[in-house]
Amino acid sequence: MKRWPAGVALVMLLTTWGWLQVRPHSEPVLSRRPFSEFPLSIAERWQGKEFELGARELYWLKPTDYMMHAYVETQDEGAPVPVWLYIGYFHSLRGGAAYHSPKVCLPGAGWQIVETEEIPVQVQGTRTITINETLVRKGLDQQIVLYWYQDRGRVIASEYWARGYLIWDTMLTHRTDGAIVRLSVPVTRTPEDASQHGLTFLHDLWPLLTEYLPPGEPKS
Repeated sequence: MKRWPAGVALVMLLTTWGWLQVRPHSEPVLSRRPFSEFPLSIAERWQGKEFELGARELYWLKPTDYMMHAYVETQDEGAPVPVWLYIGYFHSLRGGAAYHSPKVCLPGAGWQIVETEEIPVQVQGTRTITINETLVRKGLDQQIVLYWYQDRGRVIASEYWARGYLIWDTMLTHRTDGAIVRLSVPVTRTPEDASQHGLTFLHDLWPLLTEYLPPGEPKS
């Protein structure tokens, strides 16, 4: 099988991306609420606590705005299992600012990726989004990590599709804003239980995200 068409497409993609980086541009002003206003109480069943990233993490990530909260289910009769929520928002994904893939960050922090897959999740009644579900291990500890990229109105699981849409939207709308949303749940019983716990939280979290992440007009 000839592979040169894919190689040519890749070269064209990288060339276009490089041109967009140096081309004069101006980002549109977008309306969104700051994460400092994000509630610590969600759906009358989750109670959260705010945490901060260290100076080193902020230096490398360079988010325009971010939040890191840990939520527990107040109705849980047993030992509460936290859901860690991290959202990093970037008004512009130019000039070195970029969300870092958990596939790179987690191993860099000592976590071994056991398995990962893309899963469909139903939100807001009939809408279905596709996100990543990853099981990681560090020593005897395990976590389920649910994450996706929420860019200009799209929910994207694949890093490659996220980059492709970024180039497309830059040319059409001059927008390069984007965010990564990540939920981490420790495995206290089984990975399936941890996954379901995280998905239950995601269902309650979803209606809030549109207030804090700019919408868009997806073309596909």
